Amino acid sequence: MKMNAKNTTKYVCLTGIGIALFVALTFCIQFPIFENYYLCLGYVAMAVYLYSVGTVSGTVVGCVGTFLYCLLISGMRGMPGWVLGNLIIGVILGFTFRYTKKLEKTWLRAIINFIAIAFSTALGILIVKSLTECLLYSQPMAVRMGKNVFAFVADIFVLELSLPICMLLDGQLKKIIKFEKT
Repeated sequence: MKMNAKNTTKYVCLTGIGIALFVALTFCIQFPIFENYYLCLGYVAMAVYLYSVGTVSGTVVGCVGTFLYCLLISGMRGMPGWVLGNLIIGVILGFTFRYTKKLEKTWLRAIINFIAIAFSTALGILIVKSLTECLLYSQPMAVRMGKNVFAFVADIFVLELSLPICMLLDGQLKKIIKFEKT
């Protein structure tokens, strides 16, 4: 891919739109599923960007979107763990999606994507987010992991349901960007 000034501007603007979508979807549309947990629909925007635009853009959408959402809602409470967790999820899923898009067998693509979503979310939410909160709040790791199990389940659910949307919008976003091939 040859990146010139015109394409770089489109890429940055498109990523900015993704960040706004992440915040809007997370902020405006909330479906409670557990006590104080809800489905974070911002992960739909993150997944679409990871799938269609790329690892860097999708990860930035997830991390900056989470940062801005936390800033609007609760100040900085919970933010470091969510941002670091989304960084892990974004990097793992971005590379996985790039690989699986090339697979011809849809059943194999679905299995690999499912495993990658479960693994990256477990690592990002149950381990990284819990460890960050454990260090910040001086609580035992088991307590933080117990509290984050609900977020883990909700995030896997949203990411899995995002895959058909990713596949549907993939070609449309590529037409918007129109990167030049070298």
